[in-house]
Amino acid sequence: MIPALRDKAVTPRYAVYWTPPADHPLWRAGCDWLGRDAERAQVDRPGEGPEALTRAPRRYGFHATLKAPMRLRGAADAHPFITAVATLALRHREFTMPPLQVDRLGDFVALRPTVDLLPAHPLRRLADDCVSSLDEWRAPASEGEVARHMPSGRPDPQRDARVQRWGYPHVFAHWRFHLTLSDSLTSEPERSALTRRATRHFTEALREPLNCGGLRVFVEAEPGADFSLLQRVPLAAVATLP
Repeated sequence: MIPALRDKAVTPRYAVYWTPPADHPLWRAGCDWLGRDAERAQVDRPGEGPEALTRAPRRYGFHATLKAPMRLRGAADAHPFITAVATLALRHREFTMPPLQVDRLGDFVALRPTVDLLPAHPLRRLADDCVSSLDEWRAPASEGEVARHMPSGRPDPQRDARVQRWGYPHVFAHWRFHLTLSDSLTSEPERSALTRRATRHFTEALREPLNCGGLRVFVEAEPGADFSLLQRVPLAAVATLP
C-alpha cells in the first residue's frame, strides 16, 4: 500500500533510485555507514561513517540515482506516478549488477562499478529509460533548482542545456552510476582517510553476488526532510528453464 502523503501546504519530491535488496548485506552495510535506514524510518543513530562528512548522503538515504528528485507536474498524486514506474520496470528484466568498489567521484567518496557501463549495458539502459520515460511527470525545475545544478566556474552551455531540458545534468552519456558515501571533501588527506575507512567497512558486503531486481521510489515529504523509501517496484523476472 502506498502511504498517503499529500498535504496542500507542501510539495513532495519523488525520485527513482536503485538500492540493494533489503536482505542483501550491502543494504545493511550502507545503512550502517550512514546511520539511517531510509525504509524503516527508524530513529537516527550514529553511523560508521563520520557524521560531519556524511550529512548529505545521510539525508538522501543509501542509493544510486536513476531519475533525480523532482516535483510532480500539476501537483499530481503519487499513485499514478508509481504506476508509471511499475510499467517502465516491466520493460526490463532482472540482471546481474556489475562489481562495485569504494572509489572517488570528483570530491566525493562513493561506491562505483569496477567496469565501464557501455550504452548497451542493462543498467545503463534502465537509467536512460527512467530519465526519458518518466520526464512527462516532472514539473519544470524552479529557478533555485536550476541554479543548484549550474557550475559556479567556467560556463558550460551543454550542461546548462541538460539542466534546462531534464532538470538534472548527469543524464545519458553524462550519467555515472554511484552510491554516495560522503559530502564533498576538498581535503585530499581527508578523502584518502575516508576512502580507506569505507573500504574496510564495505569489503565483506561487496563480496556477495548482487542483482538488480527492481526500482525504488523515494520521497522527500516536504522541503528539507529526509528522503524515505516509499515503494519497491520489481523488474520483470528472468524466465527460468523447465
